[in-house]
Amino acid sequence: MKIFLSVCMVLVCAGSFSQKQVRSELRKGNREYGKEKYTEAEIAYRKALEGNERSSEAAYNLGNSLYRQQKFDQAAKQYELSVTGVDDRGKQAVAMHNYGNSFLAKAIAQDGQTGDQAQSSQKMQDLKTSIEAYKQSLRNNPNSDETRYNLALAQKLLEEAQQDGGGGQDKDKDKQDKNQDKQDKQDKQDKQNKQDNQQQQQQQSEQNRMPKEKAEQILEAMKQNERETQEKVKEHQIQQTKQTLTDKNW
Repeated sequence: MKIFLSVCMVLVCAGSFSQKQVRSELRKGNREYGKEKYTEAEIAYRKALEGNERSSEAAYNLGNSLYRQQKFDQAAKQYELSVTGVDDRGKQAVAMHNYGNSFLAKAIAQDGQTGDQAQSSQKMQDLKTSIEAYKQSLRNNPNSDETRYNLALAQKLLEEAQQDGGGGQDKDKDKQDKNQDKQDKQDKQDKQNKQDNQQQQQQQSEQNRMPKEKAEQILEAMKQNERETQEKVKEHQIQQTKQTLTDKNW
């Protein structure tokens, strides 16, 4: 009997020590979270969960620290765990609101990224999950304007994603056709420019090229002018010779 009581006392002490450690790690995690040291906060909250895996507070706070690090899938898991066995409708509303935020943020993070059909489908699924989470949150707290706003945003993004996803292949084909038309026009323009350049060069060549008959006429005229000049020079020399013989002294 004494041995049994001793064992019970040890278990009670161990349990008390564990709960004390859980509270200590929770406080530490909250301090680090307040300093925006989310990685350190995550470590503390995980230690708290090791001491008490049923701690909804540790799970919820861990979800917040993971969300701040953009680890949206892990955060959503912790938010979901935080409402397990919790009857408080206010806590359920807040946890499901953040659960919806995790999937909404994940979907928004994919905007502007070039992805395939599978990625587009995943984005739509994330938006649908966030919508259901917001609806569940509103069932527990119908007065949350923030939740209603996020719900409307998620629904709008889902509608846009469905429109883009439905016509994705057609848009790709249209884009390819437009690119091909643009290339064809460019090729046609390049060909026309080449033809114009060739025609211009040919015209310039023809303008610069002297007809054969004209060239022969000019050449003959030059020869004739040269003959006339030589004759004039010769006649002038004769006159000079005559003048010299007449004026010579004896």
